[in-house]
Amino acid sequence: MNISVNMPPCVAFHNGHFTAEDLITKVTRSGDLAGVFYDTDAWRALPPETAIYQVEMLKSPQGEGELYAGTTHLNPGRIGDEFYMTRGHFHQRREQGEVYFGLRGTGLLLLQDEQGKARFEQVSPGSVHIIPGATAHRLINTGTEVLSALAVWPTIAGHDYAALAQGFALRVVLQGGKIHGKEVQNG
Repeated sequence: MNISVNMPPCVAFHNGHFTAEDLITKVTRSGDLAGVFYDTDAWRALPPETAIYQVEMLKSPQGEGELYAGTTHLNPGRIGDEFYMTRGHFHQRREQGEVYFGLRGTGLLLLQDEQGKARFEQVSPGSVHIIPGATAHRLINTGTEVLSALAVWPTIAGHDYAALAQGFALRVVLQGGKIHGKEVQNG
């Protein structure tokens, strides 16, 4: 008896890229991140086409019980003294969680609840991050190479960027050659 076996998409754990064809890919450039970095003069000085991060996702059916799988590739760099980071978001459906797996590079995952309480988790190859519902999340690359993290989340979760119009309560900066978390007033 012959067994029919389908080869599923694969992710290369050393770099986070999928082997699947027909991926959804989105590049976020510095010009797309107005209001995200606190040093607006340094942000304006960076060419707006500068790639900050790329997300590649497997196509997935939409609906209850369906999942996305995707990888964020966050470039190293700083705008002023603030490290490159993703925009960050809550989910539109607040009860939906997400899981991140660190694949390469080093950085931080910034987590913030709806009351503004924020904390960091170290992201590195092999790290696993359970992001509960009602928690905003943002990746920050504090290293010198691309930070890649694989994520799995419900297709129905959606993204709510507007809830963070004032920004996150914490920022990560390089001061005196050291990485510091910094509390921010009104983003």
